[in-house]
Amino acid sequence: MSPWAGALGALALLAALLASPAGSAGAAVLTVAPGQSLSEALARAADGDEVHLLAGVHRAQVGVILQRRLTLRGVGGQAVLQADGAHAEGKAILVVRDGDVRIEDLEFRGARVPDQNGAGIRFEKGRLLVRRCSFVDNENGILTANFADAELTVEDSRFSEAPSSSRLPHLLYVGAIARFSLSNSHLSQGRHAHLVKSRARENLIRHNQLVDGVGGSAAYELEFPNGGVAEVVGNTIEQSADTTNAVMLAFGAEGERDARVHRLHVEGNTFINRARLPAVFVRVHEGRLKSPVSKSILNNTFEGLGLPEL
Repeated sequence: MSPWAGALGALALLAALLASPAGSAGAAVLTVAPGQSLSEALARAADGDEVHLLAGVHRAQVGVILQRRLTLRGVGGQAVLQADGAHAEGKAILVVRDGDVRIEDLEFRGARVPDQNGAGIRFEKGRLLVRRCSFVDNENGILTANFADAELTVEDSRFSEAPSSSRLPHLLYVGAIARFSLSNSHLSQGRHAHLVKSRARENLIRHNQLVDGVGGSAAYELEFPNGGVAEVVGNTIEQSADTTNAVMLAFGAEGERDARVHRLHVEGNTFINRARLPAVFVRVHEGRLKSPVSKSILNNTFEGLGLPEL
């Protein structure tokens, strides 16, 4: 072998190592089968590790993620975290404390806590990516805290079947965080509260199915109560026949809670009102916001009785 070939091979190896994700070298994979303890696996995991839940129903398995970097993933088929009355810290099936966390291919089901504000995932701080997950029959699917630098991204996920036992079950409730992105996801069968409620300063809502559907009785399908920046593009937003609020998309209804820019861009969406009474498809409460609202509502389709904008 020529010295050049050896040198090129060494360079290729170095490039591959540099291109690998930070912290991947030496990372461990901890596997949890149904009947085994998720909380023990989370306690053993180090920063950068992965925790894999094998397919099946993991009953009463809850936990708190304390690591700065961690991936939690279902493998081998559908892995379901069924609460069965258990909860972490009185908050959720899974609590994400801080750091950079990725959660993929899991189902969260049946979250209940004493104050009726439990969640499949309670996200408190840091950055969280949720991908290809399902949230069924939870008091809240995902519920965040209000840390101003937190970021939540949800992709290719499903939220459904808000329970009748909860006083105000939101499928997805985002607090006053920095950024929230929801894409290619399906939300249906809300009850009294909202499909999506976000207080984030920046919101990107793209290519989702916010369709309350048969059995749903959600209020708003999509609400930004404190305004902010909201890009709502390419979604289907459908109000059920049993809705508890005529407004489908609301912006600024509760006024400002912090200094922020207000910009609403609604483009290429299909709004459908299945209720017998007229709907307000988009409601912007400009009078309740201290700062002006930059607003563009373009190329949307409106079906059923109602006003396109108020």
